[in-house]
Amino acid sequence: MKIKQLSLVIVLMVLILGCSSKEKAEKPKIAVVVSTLNNPWFVMLAESAAENARKLGYEAKIFDSQNNPAVESDNFENLISSGYDAILLNPTDSDGSISSILKAKTAGIPVFCMDREVNADDAATSQILSDNYSGCVSIGIEFVKELKEKGKYVEILGLVGDNNTWARSKGFHSVVDNFPNLKMVAQQSGNFDRTKAMEVLETIMQANPDIDAVFCGNDAMAMGAFQALQATGKEYKVKIFGFDGAGDVIEKIREKKIAATGMQYPKVMAQTAVEFADEYFKGRKIFPQRVPVEVELVNASNIKDY
Repeated sequence: MKIKQLSLVIVLMVLILGCSSKEKAEKPKIAVVVSTLNNPWFVMLAESAAENARKLGYEAKIFDSQNNPAVESDNFENLISSGYDAILLNPTDSDGSISSILKAKTAGIPVFCMDREVNADDAATSQILSDNYSGCVSIGIEFVKELKEKGKYVEILGLVGDNNTWARSKGFHSVVDNFPNLKMVAQQSGNFDRTKAMEVLETIMQANPDIDAVFCGNDAMAMGAFQALQATGKEYKVKIFGFDGAGDVIEKIREKKIAATGMQYPKVMAQTAVEFADEYFKGRKIFPQRVPVEVELVNASNIKDY
């Protein structure tokens, strides 16, 4: 009788341990796929998303698409075959990323976009996005005030295939183009990259040495513009405007070397994406297609708050 009871206890323990192991193995896996890890802002976005996922008990891993839709596509193929349960995506391209998202959707994997938008309403489960247009309307207003409504300027765009590039540019121009004495002498892509932006501005200044300001589509490019101006001794003569709220640009605003930036909130976007994934795993299937996140102007007058 005692032997039977002991055997029953052992069987029950094995079953309990087996169930526990199974539950552990079945804990959903979340992939964080970002356009690039060559920019501190995207590193913050990726690490915040992974950290929030791990806090909720999920396995989370970061993947770098190297600003290349083909690499992003390979990442998705690997994630689908590896059995990931959700993808938090910072897309490489507004159109080029759609096919990868649809492959994940076909495989039953939800995709939550962070910061960058794709041009489809039936692909991503939800898109959590900075309000780029409104943020750059504020930058435009500040730009006009700082230049006293006149002067020559350069615009350094981000990636031409990224909707954020054009939303920011359009927001900025919706204000600045109303002032005929503000003349744009050059508009060129810096690919959201610091070194590229530096090289672009160096080339532009050879033909336009007397510019008064530079508007950059992100803060990495604003820092590249600062380096180009510093090399020619013009860092105090030419006003620089960025977008992101990156730490090095905040410091330059404090030092009065950069005029202003638009403060994005990558941690808010990352946390929202993780919360949506968590809710999806718990049964929720309907999400808003776009969730806007406010952008705040940072300049000399409010830099003490940052």
